Amino acid sequence: MKLRLPKWLLVLTCLVATGVGSVLLALIGTFYYLKPTLPDVASIRELKLQVPLRIFSRDGVLIAQIGEQRRIPVSYADLPDRVVQAFLAAEDDRFFEHPGIDWQGITRAVLFALGMPGPGGGGSTLTQQLVRTTLIQNEPTIRRKLREIFLSVTLEDELSKEEILELYLNTVFLGQRAYGVAAAAEIYFGKTLAELSIAEAALLAGIPQRPSNYNPIASRELAQGRRAYVLRRMYEQGFISADERRLALAEAVSGEISGPASALNAPYVAELVRLELLERYGDSIYTDGFVAYATVDSRLQWAADVALRSAMLEYDQRHGYRGPLRKTKLSPVETPDELVGLLEEVPAYGGLLPAVVIAVDPRSATVATRQRGVLELPLEQVRWARAALGRDRLGPPISSVAEVLERGDLVYVLPKGDGRAWLAQLPEAQGAMVAIDPVDGAIVALSGGFDYFASQFNRVTQARRQAGSGFKPFIYSAAIDNGFTPSSILLDAPVVYEAPEGADFSDWRPENDDSRFYGPIRLRDALARSRNLVSIRLMRAMGFDVAREHALRFGFDPEFVAKDLTIALGTAQVTPLEMATGFAVFANGGFGIKPYLVERVLDAEGLLLWEAAPMLACATCPAEAAGLADGSAYPRGPEAVTDSSTSIEEVGGSLEPPTDQRASRVISAANAFIVTDMMRDVVRVGTARRALALGRTDLAGKTGTSNDVRDAWFAGFNPELVAVSWVGFDTERSLGAQEQGGRTALPMWIHFMREALRGQPEQRLAMPSGVVTARVSRITGQPTRWNDPDAVLDYFLEGQLEPSAASDQEAPPPAVPRPPSSQDPIF
Repeated sequence: MKLRLPKWLLVLTCLVATGVGSVLLALIGTFYYLKPTLPDVASIRELKLQVPLRIFSRDGVLIAQIGEQRRIPVSYADLPDRVVQAFLAAEDDRFFEHPGIDWQGITRAVLFALGMPGPGGGGSTLTQQLVRTTLIQNEPTIRRKLREIFLSVTLEDELSKEEILELYLNTVFLGQRAYGVAAAAEIYFGKTLAELSIAEAALLAGIPQRPSNYNPIASRELAQGRRAYVLRRMYEQGFISADERRLALAEAVSGEISGPASALNAPYVAELVRLELLERYGDSIYTDGFVAYATVDSRLQWAADVALRSAMLEYDQRHGYRGPLRKTKLSPVETPDELVGLLEEVPAYGGLLPAVVIAVDPRSATVATRQRGVLELPLEQVRWARAALGRDRLGPPISSVAEVLERGDLVYVLPKGDGRAWLAQLPEAQGAMVAIDPVDGAIVALSGGFDYFASQFNRVTQARRQAGSGFKPFIYSAAIDNGFTPSSILLDAPVVYEAPEGADFSDWRPENDDSRFYGPIRLRDALARSRNLVSIRLMRAMGFDVAREHALRFGFDPEFVAKDLTIALGTAQVTPLEMATGFAVFANGGFGIKPYLVERVLDAEGLLLWEAAPMLACATCPAEAAGLADGSAYPRGPEAVTDSSTSIEEVGGSLEPPTDQRASRVISAANAFIVTDMMRDVVRVGTARRALALGRTDLAGKTGTSNDVRDAWFAGFNPELVAVSWVGFDTERSLGAQEQGGRTALPMWIHFMREALRGQPEQRLAMPSGVVTARVSRITGQPTRWNDPDAVLDYFLEGQLEPSAASDQEAPPPAVPRPPSSQDPIF
């Protein structure tokens, strides 16, 4: 007996079959129609992710990431389970089951949109989202959707599920320029992926649906609500327990950018590195994953920043309080929203936080900050704030906080870390700090101003300012090479240079900074006391052209070094980096080096693209292999081995670098040794005596103060490190009548060197051949007998003393010369 189907059922079956066949034929036809326009899914294997330029210190601490997209590529093996589970729960819980298109998910999304109960969620799988962001462009919706479907199915045949998930989690946009989960973890939490909590992983997984709204920086409330949804989905999928969900829901959501983990804040360094790489490689540095290692040391860089800011705040406090940023009228009971509204308008700079004064009494004030909450300002941290009256005048001493602050004042404070803070203000003056290795010129620390985001002008490399007395060592070096000795006697007395008849300028009457005169004085003492008139007479005696040409050997730009006697007073316009380069010649025993900041550059795969090959100062290399810049050589014999030669071992692997990496000698080792010893007196008994607080005997240097006290300098060094500090106004006005290099710039240098030399043994260049010692009279500067009460030991170039004078020393000289004494105040 044959089973006959009802006619209506046969018709329905035929219609369904015809419909399905038509749909299949339509899809096949559409596929072949669109196929020529479909990209090759295999190309996704070679997908070039935009990875920003990353800049590290030489000891591997991240300084900056520069690029439109912040991304840190990670492999699937490095993705924590909680991160993978959070994204699957939020975006595609059937990812490991569907073939690229999840019809169940699409149906569920449609029903949810129609108001039916259920989990809802988007209809697009992770595979579709990956295709959408990497293989196709935005275009008319139906065409794009069909291409997306075809490519998703094809991609599932080309790649494994793990490979697709790895690509997705490295490319998904998560707000705040973060592409990929690793970059987002750093930006929002300051953590690596492995350090994320369940709550943090859920928060990240909630962002992709609306990245501009669901990230916690844009809205903590929306981010928290979306996180709750993801945690519920994780619980429903069995990824977390009820207790884990409850604890995760209780975690607070921060609305602050945390930034990269373990970052070193050195934006002036980052910008210099960026500019150098941009010139070498072009715009590809922002997208191709370049990695650059700078020569700066993270510990020294931190010390430079702290030293600069400390010195600038000390200077600023000496010149009085300029008043609050603004006076406001608070409600009788201030609200958090009211305080946040006021504080959001004022940026934090250089460690200074904006604060609103909410209570004042005679002994203290209470302030509210966004970053640190409520802080106390005790009277002792406010006493400095005497009113700035102008022309170096201050108001009366402070006896009550109420004399300075009122409720509603908007001010800056410097937190102490114990719930208290100092009253502060953003300094009007600026500073610069740079330190270099004198052996190869590596810049180990650089701070170009109080705060980069307040002023991007880099004063280390861009500010050309008069060097003042800081230029004198280069003039004295010329004198040593032209017949003078540290014990030569010159006159410290007024001098007038008359203007030629009919000239359009008046007579020149140079003066000493302190308007005092010491009469006949040894060059050693004149340098220690920074006597201007001695420098002028010295330069005139040897000829300013001779002195100028000698000074240019130290690396200064001839365009900014005058061709007259005024360079004896430091009218040369130099940058702090040029000063450090010049003083490095003394520190390394006479070799000219070039400063550099980029140590090496790697590509995205970690392969070396470029590495610096600096010229190295080699005190132990044969003298004939280290000629002068003009090709001549000093016939003074081999230089002595120095305690600092280990730095050459570290750089070059041996005591002698390759011949093509040896720096040229610009002054003799003997000249460098003698002038350095003279500069040690600047620290021992001269204008830099404050540096004795470091408790070291291997330091030398020179203070500098330019005309009208517009610039204050200190350049100091030992054989291991050269550091230069500068203070001045960008608008070039006086720092104040009582300011000078030894008071204004030297404290910054001391702050830095205290940390930089911590734990380091003392180092000195050994006395080289070509140097002899003899006792001389501090009165006449002439050789004298050992029992002369005015006798002091001094250094001379070999041949500068008469043979009889050199031998007429009846008692053996001590190993170290006795410092010159001084009965007068030192300025």
